[in-house]
Amino acid sequence: MLLENKCAIIYGAGGHIGRAVAQAFAREGAKLFLAGRTLAKLDAVAREISATGGVAETAQVDALDEQALEKHAGEVARKAGRIDVSFNAIGLDDVHGTPLIEMSLDDFSRPVSIAMRTQFLTAKAVAPHMLEKGSGVIMMITATPARLGVPLVGGFSVACAAMEGFSRSLAAELGGKGVRVICLRSAGSPESIPEVMDVHSAALRVTRDEFIALLQERTLLKRLPSLADVGNVAAMMASDYAGSMTGTVANMTCGESVD
Repeated sequence: MLLENKCAIIYGAGGHIGRAVAQAFAREGAKLFLAGRTLAKLDAVAREISATGGVAETAQVDALDEQALEKHAGEVARKAGRIDVSFNAIGLDDVHGTPLIEMSLDDFSRPVSIAMRTQFLTAKAVAPHMLEKGSGVIMMITATPARLGVPLVGGFSVACAAMEGFSRSLAAELGGKGVRVICLRSAGSPESIPEVMDVHSAALRVTRDEFIALLQERTLLKRLPSLADVGNVAAMMASDYAGSMTGTVANMTCGESVD
């Protein structure tokens, strides 16, 4: 198993992406600490993991609260003896479908602010525990608009680009002490963002299925990454098999963007 004897914190584990990553990490042997604002959703994921033989604990933690994050990370480190991996899958409350010049400043800036605050604070909370052991992996996820010009995505594109920039800077500071920083860039899994798919399909006056088909056609593989793909790639990048990789973006856009 890729993550046997590893301890992982997943922030936003009650959401679609967090759940997929949690399931993949558990399958690969990691002991999980699931964090988020809605305990019922976290507990549901933990029950799924326990039913398949995995180990998961839950905690209600607001990723915008610095003190709460540091307290939780400290508790995990004391209980597990270490923190090997953190994955931030916190939602950004982004607004789609409104042209930038018609969007309010609050709607535009909110996803950027949330992305930077949660990524900065979660990294700051776990990094000292990783540095103490001389190893660890800090992970985050972005999407195609970080690199490509995509209309009607509001501040989401800027938030994604900012996260990728932050991951490089963080990697530069932590790499010499054994801590890796990895970003995943997805083309978007339709099952994880049905509301976003509906907004964009309505803007183009096509059905959701027709819009998804248009997105698939733009990729080299003629498909979009599934949630299972996200979990699988995350598990591989968190594992020692990717031990030489840091300060990089794992491109899992199915060829929508090419590096």
